[in-house]
Amino acid sequence: MAKRGKKRTSGAAQPWSREATTGPAATPQTSIRALDAAEAQARLGELSDILVDAVALGASVNFMAGFSTDEGRAFWRNQLPGIANGEKRLFVGDDGERLVATVMLTFAHQPNAPHRAEISKMLVLSSARRQGLGRRLLTTVEQAARAAGRTLLMLDTETGSAGDMLYRSCGWTEIGRVPGHAFKPGGRLAETTLFYKKLDSSEA
Repeated sequence: MAKRGKKRTSGAAQPWSREATTGPAATPQTSIRALDAAEAQARLGELSDILVDAVALGASVNFMAGFSTDEGRAFWRNQLPGIANGEKRLFVGDDGERLVATVMLTFAHQPNAPHRAEISKMLVLSSARRQGLGRRLLTTVEQAARAAGRTLLMLDTETGSAGDMLYRSCGWTEIGRVPGHAFKPGGRLAETTLFYKKLDSSEA
């Protein structure tokens, strides 16, 4: 009988804001839920910590190295009016002690695009990665979009990132790639991949 080799363990998570596509199931106490504007305002510090953590680890999420907690709070504070008036919805991972993940759904406002929405700021705190939170966030935000009558979703991410792999594994379709689209926090230009996903409105 052939001797079984030792089971290989997975390597360290990539230094990226979106957690890897594989990993153990998230712990039961980590819930995925919507955050209204009032609670988001009360928890700006936690939301900022998630964003600052992502930038510090090299995520290409619009900000550069040295991004501060105050700047993170300012970013999320600027999202509050849109969350309050229904233009945006914010979903978070909550482990019962603090917020550990975010994803935002922004509804297209153009009169000819009532079926469309965009996903952004899908971030998982580095200490909470590789627990399946990214996949759960994505599933939740897709369900929310479908329930709101939005059947075409769009997003972009750094080519080759953990987010790139996650979206592909969840049925998203690549539209194309833009070389040198945005600077990473450290100052290097990186390629961006654009994705879309069509949702079945009958599943709402």
